[in-house]
Amino acid sequence: MDSRALTRFLNRRASRPALGALLAGALVLSAGLAAAQDATKPAPPEPQGFFGTIGRWWNQAADNFNAGITGTRDKFKNLSQEAGVAARATVDNAKSAADAVARLPGARIVRGHEKCKIAPNGAPDCVAATVALCKSKGFENGGSSLDMTTADVCPAQVYLSGRSAGEGCHTETFVSRALCQ
Repeated sequence: MDSRALTRFLNRRASRPALGALLAGALVLSAGLAAAQDATKPAPPEPQGFFGTIGRWWNQAADNFNAGITGTRDKFKNLSQEAGVAARATVDNAKSAADAVARLPGARIVRGHEKCKIAPNGAPDCVAATVALCKSKGFENGGSSLDMTTADVCPAQVYLSGRSAGEGCHTETFVSRALCQ
């Protein structure tokens, strides 16, 4: 084929896509050959002896460090997501509780200072103190305690001696807020 025939062939519109496909095929073929040549090359031998052992140890330590950093980053990412979920759940629960209290007819939150009696097992029994607090505020039925306060009560001699606890000291529990009906 002479140069004029080649020029006419290249100038035809129908032959341009064919020429592009031919060039693309040649590129793919050459890339495949290059990859096949790289695959046949043997891996370089690892150094032996003391320096080889130090090199492997160093590479392993670097890999472990990188894995630890990645794991820590992922844990912090998960922690922030979990904190957001917990915060939303807390806000939703607070709204639900406020709505429930608002729906109770004639229910009110009252403040006071009613001492809880000691039960036979030694724990404070605040049910009677809650009923007494609600009745002192004009409610006929009992209620539920919302907030309690504890205090260490000691004789004056203990405090005058500079101590905050000692013989004769005990803990008292009080109902300070209640939901009364």
